Amino acid sequence: MSSTIEIAQIGCGYWGPNLLRNFSAVKGCRVKYLADLSEERRKFVAQSFPATHAIAEIDAILNDREINAVVIATPAGNHFELGRRALLAGKHIFVEKPLATTVAEVDELAQLAAERKLQVMVGHTFLYNSAVRYVRKMIEGGELGELRYIYSQRLNLGRIRSDIDALWNFAPHDIAIIQYWLGDPEPEEVTRHGMDFIQPGVQDVVFLNIKYPQKVMANIHVSWLDPQKTRKMVVVGSKKMVVYDDAAEDKIAIYDKGIDRKAVLGQNMDYDKPMSAQFSYRSGDILLPQINFIEPLRAEADHFVDCVRRNVTPLTGIDHARKVVRILEQASR
Repeated sequence: MSSTIEIAQIGCGYWGPNLLRNFSAVKGCRVKYLADLSEERRKFVAQSFPATHAIAEIDAILNDREINAVVIATPAGNHFELGRRALLAGKHIFVEKPLATTVAEVDELAQLAAERKLQVMVGHTFLYNSAVRYVRKMIEGGELGELRYIYSQRLNLGRIRSDIDALWNFAPHDIAIIQYWLGDPEPEEVTRHGMDFIQPGVQDVVFLNIKYPQKVMANIHVSWLDPQKTRKMVVVGSKKMVVYDDAAEDKIAIYDKGIDRKAVLGQNMDYDKPMSAQFSYRSGDILLPQINFIEPLRAEADHFVDCVRRNVTPLTGIDHARKVVRILEQASR
């Protein structure tokens, strides 16, 4: 492999320009092609990224032996087929979330990648967020005590989609974060409640409940019919509690709060008589730690290029992506 990693990108719609901007800025990387069926989007690329060839069809990408990797930023329904074709052409792939729409599709991509010794990475950008990683270190270090439950809200008003519902559009982010925080466990139970108000069969609001081992619960609330833009997650532990608010200036707030059960002896040392439980309430300080923030998408792009260069498994590789898709698939049954 040459010192410069040659990349091609497919799709330059809503999120595509952000990917193109970041991959174009990675040292030792060149985005040779951008393929999009829209003439308007190709003109945008030609004007804004003159070093990248804007083309309509992907055949030139798949047939170009210089291309080491393909970035796929198209509607979710196209992810599997485009990823499959790129792997068959011998290219590493970076695919925006979700990687695919079924576990069977993920497994097929995994087999193709393994046979050809190629890497597959999914765009779960928040796992490259400094604040998300800070919470992971707190959990791993036992600072929160025993985890009890996590809940998240990813809400907005607008950008209603027809190709996927609010669950598949928003929830991959929160599922990926929760899986990352908990060490990618297998859930014991997944349940979903949602409703379609605007388009029949396309749910605008969804409440997703996940039950994990060790009595850990997670609730994910997603909607594009909400009056406020909200990007918030709360982690409740036996020692401390954490609020991660991606829309706030102070993205992490640590609360030294909790409820502890008191050990109380029975009267006359009689343990057989039922007694009312007694509890102590803690309400300590609130800590707002300083987070050394870098753009998560840039960190994600750097990581993918490095994984391609060294041919090593990414943080958000195929095993991680499979568990996220499996939870989404379970919720969609």
